[in-house]
Amino acid sequence: MKAIWNGAIGFGLVNIPVKIYSATETSKLDLDMLDKSDFSNIRFKRVNENTGKEVKWENIVKGYLMDDKYIVLDEEDYEAASPEKTKILSIDQFVKEEEVDSVYFETPYYLEPQKNGENAYRLLLKALEKTGMVGIGTFVLRESEAIGMIRPYNNDILILNRLRFDQEIRDYSDLKIPAHKAPKPAELKMAVNLIEQLSQEFDPAMYKDTYSDDLLKIIRQKAKGKNIKTRKAPAAKEGKVIDLMAQLKASLNNSKSKSAS
Repeated sequence: MKAIWNGAIGFGLVNIPVKIYSATETSKLDLDMLDKSDFSNIRFKRVNENTGKEVKWENIVKGYLMDDKYIVLDEEDYEAASPEKTKILSIDQFVKEEEVDSVYFETPYYLEPQKNGENAYRLLLKALEKTGMVGIGTFVLRESEAIGMIRPYNNDILILNRLRFDQEIRDYSDLKIPAHKAPKPAELKMAVNLIEQLSQEFDPAMYKDTYSDDLLKIIRQKAKGKNIKTRKAPAAKEGKVIDLMAQLKASLNNSKSKSAS
């Protein structure tokens, strides 16, 4: 794995030198875009708007348009904006993990201690485990500020979850959400029974990305010249009054039969 950030965690007066690594990888198929007429590969070029000529990566810079004029930025400018945050993720507060709503979670990263940071790394890991707390702080990653939540993972490693800023969460007040009307007691009891019947400890290994495998099977069948039979998913019906009790009873019976088999 290749580190994407090199710096330190600020833990009070303690600095823990760390490297950040991406903790995830995609399971999607790598599909290319092709020209429908002859299946030629589509290539994207970085072209100068005025000359129409292709521009090499080493000649590309980034700029901000201000008063019809571009202000070009270089690496020193990014660091000058907040030099400490480009190299230090300073923990500003410790909170209970359950206080952080999942809507804020964005991307997980692994934290690896660098030389001479092993003891402080292990200390923070065990202290977080003992208190049940997580550390929250901000840092600069890939030219933008990010919130980081540091927590133990599998009792063995510190993981950094990148969080969304509160200003990034959209307001949902314009959505057509049902009015605050209490459900019928019998329906609520039945729904609770269904939830309890299906309750178990979360096992992430239960869930696999099977869509990519199924799509690959179709690709292999097409490669052999076989015709693909399409199974249509049932369309959602709008405007139909739903008998919730009947559906809940059927769901409970179906769940019980699965448990018995």
